[in-house]
Amino acid sequence: MKFRVRRPSMRKRIAARTSVKRYLRHSLGLKAPRGWGWLTNPRRAAHNRMYYRTTVGCLLPAVLTALLLALGVLMI
Repeated sequence: MKFRVRRPSMRKRIAARTSVKRYLRHSLGLKAPRGWGWLTNPRRAAHNRMYYRTTVGCLLPAVLTALLLALGVLMI
């Protein structure tokens, strides 16, 4: 597992939103509640749980810097 900053991908974001499988699930109402991913695909659910706990978003450094500047802790 890599420890790094996530890189956003527009191609993957669009592909996930425009899939046939997503359209069918939403139109038929066959969605499981949040947190039930382990029921449909346990291996992917375990990977995603570890990934989201070991990486940070690409905007986190900017948000932390802005917060420290606002609090007066960091002076430029």
